[in-house]
Amino acid sequence: MTSATTDGPRRPPRLRAGDRVVVLAPSGPILPERLDRGLDVLRGWDLDPVPAPHVGDAHPVLGHLAGSDADRARDFQDAWCDPSVKAVFAARGGYGAQRMVDLLDWDATRAADPKPLIGFSDVTVLHEAFAVRAGVSTLHGPAVAGEVFLKDDATREQLRRTLFAPETVRTLVSPSSRPLVPGRARGITAGGCLAMLASELGTPRARPGAAGALLLLEDVGEPPYRIDRALTQLLRAGWLDGVAGILLGSWAQCGPYERVREVLVDRLGGLGVPVAEEFGFGHGASALTVPLGVAAELDATAGTLRCAVPALT
Repeated sequence: MTSATTDGPRRPPRLRAGDRVVVLAPSGPILPERLDRGLDVLRGWDLDPVPAPHVGDAHPVLGHLAGSDADRARDFQDAWCDPSVKAVFAARGGYGAQRMVDLLDWDATRAADPKPLIGFSDVTVLHEAFAVRAGVSTLHGPAVAGEVFLKDDATREQLRRTLFAPETVRTLVSPSSRPLVPGRARGITAGGCLAMLASELGTPRARPGAAGALLLLEDVGEPPYRIDRALTQLLRAGWLDGVAGILLGSWAQCGPYERVREVLVDRLGGLGVPVAEEFGFGHGASALTVPLGVAAELDATAGTLRCAVPALT
């Protein structure tokens, strides 16, 4: 049974022991040994994880892609539209979701019963597409073959609870969080990787703007001037007009954080909305799973995000 409301996307049902789930690679190529370890974790949760047919592929020419665009899209479409599959996990991010997202049959995707979609980084493209084109909420969470999922117990446990007992994690608390701009705000959670959000501008059927959103922003490997460039692009496009509040995650390999923070203060501090920094999601050593597409309240001063409803039904 799914949940639909007039003011937000449909929430998928929670997982149960024995559920069949698919792990796929919508973006970059994976390391097989990491995938095997990730599948073992899911089996330990009493799930039945199935690798997608092309999850281990590599593009014959473009080494940054996990196989052809058509094969990656087919894996995703087949998994999403198969009623026996109860969740779709991204094995990793990287780059490539932009190249396959428009190959999906969105009429068939909307018609299928929603299920949890879990991933982050490049998977931001899919999170945005499911919010805008399919009206389905998703989970900004760790990749199954990613280092943080394999190494950090807290990351795995919070994702597991979100999937199986979502009512127990309606309030997300980040001990590392600090108020870049103090205050409280209510809105619908959205966002993810900054570079991917900026890259979506001007593309067909992209989200027109972040008005009313509690916007998640994080990135990896982007020096401060490129973070400045992406934020400035969003500002100049008017995309941040009316944003309700902002949660800033990790900025791994982006240079000294004090330099990154100077850019964040300069570009976001004048928006007049609460902004929480270092909220603990993204590419860090530990990563919170954050529901996207749900109504929530951000308390930037306390470092909490309280969801009005559980992430899953």
